[in-house]
Amino acid sequence: MPELPEVEIAARRIDRMLDGAEVESALAPGMVALKSVKPPLEAIAGATVTGVRRIGKMPVVAFDATADSGQLVLLIHLMSAGRLQVFKERASLRDRRSRVLVRLFDGRELRLREFGTKQRAWTKLMPAAELEADEMVATLGPEAWPAPDLDELARIVDGPRYLHTLLRDQRTIAGIGRSWVDEILWEARLSPFAKGAELERDQVVRLHGALSVLGAAIDHYEEVVGDTIPDKMPMPLKVHRREGEPCPRCGDTIAAIHYAERITCYCPREQTDGRVLKDRRLSRLLK
Repeated sequence: MPELPEVEIAARRIDRMLDGAEVESALAPGMVALKSVKPPLEAIAGATVTGVRRIGKMPVVAFDATADSGQLVLLIHLMSAGRLQVFKERASLRDRRSRVLVRLFDGRELRLREFGTKQRAWTKLMPAAELEADEMVATLGPEAWPAPDLDELARIVDGPRYLHTLLRDQRTIAGIGRSWVDEILWEARLSPFAKGAELERDQVVRLHGALSVLGAAIDHYEEVVGDTIPDKMPMPLKVHRREGEPCPRCGDTIAAIHYAERITCYCPREQTDGRVLKDRRLSRLLK
């Protein structure tokens, strides 16, 4: 799933590529991709792209006013398998991966694609003035990068849930998902199953400092990602999906907990006092 660093670099690249581009037409081949009906998607025809940015894990494409509408924004949720990219040529309407196509007068196309068959990625077109009040935006917690200040982070993690669950909750803190939560907790030397309310002050300080891995990932992408955004980002991961490999810091073997649709990776020596959790049924033993 694209998370804060991946969406941030994609938004930066698309913003640079589409600055001032004029929309010829817009289509939604995906059966359930468009979650709004008013204004209609074709309302952006004739508009100019004025900017692309990120809110949490969601790209936002802004358009200037046209004769028929005011300023509009396209809010996009990539879900687990969506990708937002600019292509030099237009997709066939029979392309099974295409969900939304924003076609430009210069022949290029901003394309929301989705891999797999579940069709979860979606978009909403709305007046720019309504963006902040949209449910998906208004319910977000503070952005994970740049990190909230230390006291605010201490407040938002002060709850009974496990850190791994809490940090992935977009209502608690926005932008972190399955990959980067493993990296953050490893950097902070904290168990995925530590409860936020039970953290000591020094542990909160470590967690706060560990959020810098998100900024470091963005810096990495700035160096290695060109104008063409790859389907699969070269993620600089040290722990996530590194099960069986040595910990980059202490050399212990990285362990993993497998769930139906995700995996949690951690260093037993540095994060769980040497204890290895074999599966989620035993998670109650690890605190």
